[in-house]
Amino acid sequence: MKHIYDFNEGNAQMRDTLGGKGANLAEMQNLGMPVPYGFTISCQTCIEYYQNNEKLSDDLINEIREHLQNLENKANKKLGSSKNPLLVSVRSGARVSMPGMMDTILNLGLNDEVVKGMIKLTNNERFVYDSYRRFIQMFADVVMGVDKALFEHEIDRLKKLRNVELDTQLDSKDLQELVTIFKQIYLHETKQEFPQDPFTQLKMAIQAVFASWNNPRAIYYRKMNELSDDWGTAVNVQMMVFGNMGENSGTGVAFTRNPSTGEHHLFGEFLLNAQGEDVVAGIRTPQPIEHLKAIMPDVYNEFCQIADKLEHHYKDMQDMEFTIENRKLFMLQTRNGKRTGKAALKIACDLVDEQIIDKETALMRVDPMQLNDLLHPTFDDKALKQAEVLGNGIAASPGAASGRIVFTAQEAINAAKNDEKVILVRLETSPEDIEGMHSAQGILTARGGMTSHAAVVARGMGKCCVSGCKELKINENKRQISIGNKQLNENDFISLDGSTGMIYAQDIPKQAPRLDGDFERFMKWSDEYRRMEVLANADTIADAKQAITFGAEGIGLVRSEHMFFEQDRIKAIREMIVAKTSEQRETALAKILPMQQSDFEGIFEVMGERAVTVRYLDPPLHEFLPKTSYDIAQLAKDMNIDIESLKQIIASLHEFNPMMGHRGCRLAISYPEIAIMQTKAIMQAAINVQKTKGIKVNVKLMIPLVGTPNELAYLKNIIEDECQSLLDENGITINYQIGTMIEIPRSALVADEIAKYADFFSFGTNDLTQMTYGFSRDDAGSFLNDYYDKNIYEDDPFVHIDEKGVGELIKMATMKGRSVKPGLKVGVCGEHGGDAKSINFFEKVKLDYVSCSPYRIPIARLAAAQAVIRNK
Repeated sequence: MKHIYDFNEGNAQMRDTLGGKGANLAEMQNLGMPVPYGFTISCQTCIEYYQNNEKLSDDLINEIREHLQNLENKANKKLGSSKNPLLVSVRSGARVSMPGMMDTILNLGLNDEVVKGMIKLTNNERFVYDSYRRFIQMFADVVMGVDKALFEHEIDRLKKLRNVELDTQLDSKDLQELVTIFKQIYLHETKQEFPQDPFTQLKMAIQAVFASWNNPRAIYYRKMNELSDDWGTAVNVQMMVFGNMGENSGTGVAFTRNPSTGEHHLFGEFLLNAQGEDVVAGIRTPQPIEHLKAIMPDVYNEFCQIADKLEHHYKDMQDMEFTIENRKLFMLQTRNGKRTGKAALKIACDLVDEQIIDKETALMRVDPMQLNDLLHPTFDDKALKQAEVLGNGIAASPGAASGRIVFTAQEAINAAKNDEKVILVRLETSPEDIEGMHSAQGILTARGGMTSHAAVVARGMGKCCVSGCKELKINENKRQISIGNKQLNENDFISLDGSTGMIYAQDIPKQAPRLDGDFERFMKWSDEYRRMEVLANADTIADAKQAITFGAEGIGLVRSEHMFFEQDRIKAIREMIVAKTSEQRETALAKILPMQQSDFEGIFEVMGERAVTVRYLDPPLHEFLPKTSYDIAQLAKDMNIDIESLKQIIASLHEFNPMMGHRGCRLAISYPEIAIMQTKAIMQAAINVQKTKGIKVNVKLMIPLVGTPNELAYLKNIIEDECQSLLDENGITINYQIGTMIEIPRSALVADEIAKYADFFSFGTNDLTQMTYGFSRDDAGSFLNDYYDKNIYEDDPFVHIDEKGVGELIKMATMKGRSVKPGLKVGVCGEHGGDAKSINFFEKVKLDYVSCSPYRIPIARLAAAQAVIRNK
């Protein structure tokens, strides 16, 4: 098997082999762009490395030597030569961009002898020692695991001693002194001398990049973005070009469009006399790319032409890295740029208008989960005007975030576990902070720009971020920050506006999002392509209104029991539960009926002629019973029974496994009066709305937890009799259907028998998953992480539908049901109804609809459209 490819042997289609970076470097070279020579060690080789006990095989080492010689011939330089030295970078590159998650080593090939030769060759002592100190620090950190803070401490100490602010203000003697100190740190920490043989350096660096595929931050990033652990990373070995050779050199990162807003203009930053890591690390605040035009107009114009060519070639917004060496431009990377949800929509719509892509391609360009960025509140305008402004930084990732100040990623993680909202405040973030960034509401940094680690990762997560706040001073020892003259302590509230860069000294109220313009247009395109209906899970009038705002075509699940928990209703429900006779139960239910009827009238009126599916009482009765001594005593008094008797009733209703106990249709079979009351409430509400508002109500009555056809047949007869009696009494016709939830494996197995009595099926995938796996989602969190860590489960079955198990039951039940009733309407109303990956499966099975929470409606609409396109 071929393990290594020179850049001229690859192309953009070889992403799975060469990784994204390697494939795009090869493609840019094919396009005639100024790409430094190099070669790529394949992703598959990384997997072999792990299979070979994390060692490079002899065959691979020989292949590396062969391709290194090819590189030396093309560059007309030699690794380890003191007369004409070749230096290389060693970079990771998985098939999907994972910014900052894996490791990079620059300036590889330097040693004491090569340094002397390079000084003679370049006549630039400062540049050479700057490159050497960088290499020692990066090699020590990435390859040997030496804490980079040890090196940063020495740099800061020397800057303070020399009374300078920037690294670039240290002279060649200072940097030579740092090299000596850095080698001493390396020896002290590793118990070995810094390696002087360049090929040994290269082998160790390649091993380290392969090893970084399984570092904690890379594993967490893959889990967060649902990327496979089996892909591995490629390694790119590339001739170094130097942005740190003086004021005629530099490095930068730029996007062909604004990654925050989507606006069509070149957007990026650069630093003079710097290497690429300086820009993304945020150690120095860079200059905007437009400033390059004034300094080096020829380089700027060449870069603009390349950027435009790359965007048209890839037909998408590009994220590019470049280096300028003595006024000569080199391209080091291009990739499809990460962007916010707002930018993703604008870019997709604009590319259609510019006739670069069609609508179908545009729909596939936006990750449905990115729409989350647009579906949540922004700061209330009035409150914002009155808020105390602390300061401002760079608007790195849009959104509105409020929370208490924390200083470390671990503090943010701990806060999230307690449902506490926090803002992670850092001098600068690093890849190790990723889990804390994910846990925080927003991120604030003192250093860095639009392309710093904090900014790029936050945009990828859809997190609010303000970076590069120059006034921000952080004192972690005192657990304080100051911005300007204002001092704040740990746990004080601040708010960030990631769209403006403003920072506020308080928790600011939020306002609902506006979903117009590009969003509305994009959703219309989604609706043109999708086949499945998208309905909402909604239990209140407010939920129903929100669902319509987001484009719901009806309600697929009203959980009628949610209406019982309000304070004025729980008392009557408790009376019904502890009743000893049918008469007592009916008396209690009579109190509840008008309350439920009123709720349904409100929902029917909001939904108009859209279908509304109401599920009958589902949870076990003990969930409604009092738990505190006060509430128990109060209920005993109201029911005129003694407290001990009531406690015995409560104890008798307790179930060891309520998920599989006396609930759902079983309650209605034991106590038909409950189903009768609910039927009256629903149908009388429909009759009143149809009579008074002229709305043709479309109601679906759904019986939960059915496992046998006899259960459904028994309850359907009771419900139909009650419906018909009410309709006859009022001389009116209402469009109603009676169906069932398929949430027990047995009901899927006998779906053809159940379909004889059902007008529709709705898969309750939450319970169906629990009962198929045999564990509760409320309890599984205590052990599922062990399953993910040990690769027993790749996905959480409560987030993505288990296609092989639960999915097979859904497929079977759908086919069986339609074999009896060809027109049987079948859908999903569990949490999976709002999950893009699950929706793709539901499209394959040809379900008729998905139902999800209101804030998931746009996500489901887009995912349903993408599923049609993907499964053509």
